[in-house]
Amino acid sequence: MSKETLIQNLKTLLADSYALYLKTHNYHWNVTGPNFKSLHDLFEIQYTDLALAVDDIAERIRTVGAKAPGAFSKYAELTSIAEGDEETKANDMVKDLASDQDKVIKSLNAVLKAAQDLGDEATIGLAVDRITVHEKNQWMLQSSVA
Repeated sequence: MSKETLIQNLKTLLADSYALYLKTHNYHWNVTGPNFKSLHDLFEIQYTDLALAVDDIAERIRTVGAKAPGAFSKYAELTSIAEGDEETKANDMVKDLASDQDKVIKSLNAVLKAAQDLGDEATIGLAVDRITVHEKNQWMLQSSVA
């Protein structure tokens, strides 16, 4: 694979991560119901992690020699993660976020493969670390479905 493929995969990962950050934050603000406190706290943990992750991903894009996209319109072009609806019921929020974790994992696997092909150990490390986080987040969300 080429360096351009790696950069494109990183940009998609950045867009997916930012879209998931926004959706998770939205759901944190708007979740209601008997599991409010536990879901409110879980969503906060996850969006806080994503806020830090987007910076790491953007800086990796810069490190490998490209400009990191930073516009909502560009993220909308690059991501497959749909916007969250604040009217969504709590259980559906959890299912939605668990499904989106899988989309980010797929983006991370594309980054990992491109980085492995190029022998880019730093990007491999970033991808492996993030895959671990998103797999755990997905498990925690799936375990929270009523």
